[in-house]
Amino acid sequence: MLGAFLAISVVVIVTPGQDTALTIRNALLGGRGAGIFTAVGVAGGQAVWAFATSVGLAALIVAFEPAFVALKLAGAAFLVYLGIHALLRAFRGRVEELPGRRSELGPRLALRQGLLSNLGNPKMAVFFTSLLPQFGSSFASLLALGLLFCAMTLAWLSAYAIAVAKAGDVLRRPLIRRVSDALLGAALVALGVRLATDRR
Repeated sequence: MLGAFLAISVVVIVTPGQDTALTIRNALLGGRGAGIFTAVGVAGGQAVWAFATSVGLAALIVAFEPAFVALKLAGAAFLVYLGIHALLRAFRGRVEELPGRRSELGPRLALRQGLLSNLGNPKMAVFFTSLLPQFGSSFASLLALGLLFCAMTLAWLSAYAIAVAKAGDVLRRPLIRRVSDALLGAALVALGVRLATDRR
């Protein structure tokens, strides 16, 4: 049973989505530390969803349409906001983004963005409420499985952040940086629109 859970989790975690895009963006903006703190924020959001699933709160959010829609729209707006900022940065080509210089993206802001990105995605509630009960029934087992998923996500996104940071000097060259900002910005906006318009 645990093997099946791990296999499903790996497939879900390695599939690129909004949390991956945000981690890459922040690793480009603030280096390895910002990327890793973003991953910590994402995992923290997942831990909240895991706890909410374990106590039955996530199921209530999924069932109560107004709460689900409100959370979904708030999360979508946040992604679109971040995406537009990245697009504006790409088109303006700011001076502070020359090689060797980084935008101000501290650990707290990176962590907060990762947390808000994940908490604003009610699909996590749908996912956890559909996945975890297949492999556990008690509060302890559901929470343990959820936290295991969080740890795997943290490891994967941290690896992403480290890889992006190592390639940072190349990726922060003005032209490459503007192209990557444009691509990531467009991806975040698209993910936000998709989240807002997706029924479940």
